[in-house]
Amino acid sequence: MSQILKIDSADALKKLIIERDMRQVKVGVVDMDGVMAGKYMSRDKFFASLEGGFGFCDVLFGWDVNNSLYDNTTLTGWKNGYADAMVRILPETARELPLEDNMLWVQGELMGRLEGICPRGVLRRVLKRAEDMGLFAVAGFEYEFLAADEDGESLLAKNYRPIKPLGRGYSGYSALRNTVNADFYRSLIDVCEHMGITLEGFHEESGPGALEVALCVDAALPAADKAATFKTFSKAVAQLQGRMLSFMAKWDESYPGQGGHIHLSLQNAEGKNLFYDAEGKGHMSEMQRHFIGGLQQFMPHIMCMAAPNVNSFRRLVPGYWAPTNATWGIDNRTVSLRVIEGSAKSQRVEYRLPGADANPYLALASALAAGLHGIQHKIEPDAPVTGNGYAQEVAPHRRLSRTLWEAAQQLKGSEVARDWFGDDFVDHYAATREWEEREFQKHVTDWELKRYFEVI
Repeated sequence: MSQILKIDSADALKKLIIERDMRQVKVGVVDMDGVMAGKYMSRDKFFASLEGGFGFCDVLFGWDVNNSLYDNTTLTGWKNGYADAMVRILPETARELPLEDNMLWVQGELMGRLEGICPRGVLRRVLKRAEDMGLFAVAGFEYEFLAADEDGESLLAKNYRPIKPLGRGYSGYSALRNTVNADFYRSLIDVCEHMGITLEGFHEESGPGALEVALCVDAALPAADKAATFKTFSKAVAQLQGRMLSFMAKWDESYPGQGGHIHLSLQNAEGKNLFYDAEGKGHMSEMQRHFIGGLQQFMPHIMCMAAPNVNSFRRLVPGYWAPTNATWGIDNRTVSLRVIEGSAKSQRVEYRLPGADANPYLALASALAAGLHGIQHKIEPDAPVTGNGYAQEVAPHRRLSRTLWEAAQQLKGSEVARDWFGDDFVDHYAATREWEEREFQKHVTDWELKRYFEVI
């Protein structure tokens, strides 16, 4: 049974904590990479923070996933003394945390000096502009991820080669495998239910240890909250069983990558799906067509918000179920934008560019901003792709970047991105992606050693 708390105010959350005689609450905030940072907070401190916020060292937004400090950012860094970034607590995000006895998990977001770079804040501001247009976004996240049947110490000791997956071979949709591994499946389903994150579907994907989960559709902001929470605590479920999960975009060159697809539609205030037109081609309304037009046109500008890591680009290769160009089609999985021809309830577009490694707030915010810009300016998309999109030539301006560095330059130079996300975010986020590429360039890979060591 889903344990949705439905907390709607600070007072309601205080009342619940007092009734349960809780001594601590766990709080967290999502960083630029989509990593959830968190800590325990005493009840008195938590109650005080509900009123005025609390401080988290701004290094959370000044270091990479390895806790190495950026040397190319202006809003964080040694010159700013790594002061506190202020965080507002969001009572409406309170969830049960069944992995810990009598514990609640509550999210926060940045406010004040660094509010402009907060990933959740970026999405919230995009949604406010949509609301000003009379539009309300709903979204559903799908994640493909790897389950490894060994713990982190084992993987580290052998430098992550080879990885022992939970299962072997290609077993897409296998009823056998998910029965044999029901201990993991059921544990994760139960934890998600208790946290108010209902899974619409959960199955074996194609490849050893490959799994896919579809989170139930929701309003855009809580949908992203659920996605970020799912990625964090699904890993905890696995590690408590001596296993590991990875949301890397590509963990092995021999297998398909791991997507983080987003299903999107827009509604009016009464909940009517504005993407549906019974008479339109593919049941597409004019609004959906313009949304696709904007997203197609500006996808290269926002690419690094959907493909944020060097590894992201290993997934984006022809023939591996991931897009390589800014194209669209009706029920076509070889393109970036798959229009799903449905009913007045289910008409939507699937944004297939994001990998499982993408920050859910930023991937969703960027897609919505580009699509909403298309609606505002009535941008028409190209003709839909039919057949194999990988085999078809596209215009140069529809080609997506092939490296993280190139994608970061596209974001930096985009006036549309600056309009929707603000200069602070664009400059800071692009700098963090440039840093990631620079860090990669320092290293010699196994591929280089095997290819060049003897023969060059």
